Amino acid sequence: MNHIMIDLETMGNKPNAAIVAVGAVFFDPATGEIGAQYSSPVLLASETTHGAAMDADTVIWWLQQSSEARAVIACATKSILVVLHELSIFVNEHSTARNVQVWGNGASFDNVILRSAYQRIGHPAFWPFWFDRDVRTMVELGRQIGIDPKRDTPFTGERHDALADAIHQAQYVSVIWQRLIPATSEAHP
Repeated sequence: MNHIMIDLETMGNKPNAAIVAVGAVFFDPATGEIGAQYSSPVLLASETTHGAAMDADTVIWWLQQSSEARAVIACATKSILVVLHELSIFVNEHSTARNVQVWGNGASFDNVILRSAYQRIGHPAFWPFWFDRDVRTMVELGRQIGIDPKRDTPFTGERHDALADAIHQAQYVSVIWQRLIPATSEAHP
């Protein structure tokens, strides 16, 4: 599988936003198959030490979320250095890293923030920018052909859990993909 869905939980919405959790799942949009998964909370202090920023409105939003979602942030023990190193190893173990298509929910959100985090710690991102893929564009294409699997696909797990969100996004991107490109879906039993 050379498609990976990334979901970040952050303390802001700009490229330098502090990451508090990373979820990643390999998937095949032509079949809907879900593959290897990675998930880790990030020690917030390690992010701010490396120059990441927090936004007051986002922090307040997090304070209003479920205790389960907040607990993940409060219990983090791994630094951003460790998490990004683990993520790169995970990608290398499960794909041809330089050919992996990296999906994020928004052209200017997950992928941009993740790439910025790699830059802050002085490590290259595991993918070239031309392999960035956008979930929101796929959702809009689906709506244009009369389907809205983002809303219709049942959510499993805790909302705002990075891995649960990544899996959900991979599932509804796959539904749209298969409707837009039926020949690809029929070629895979």
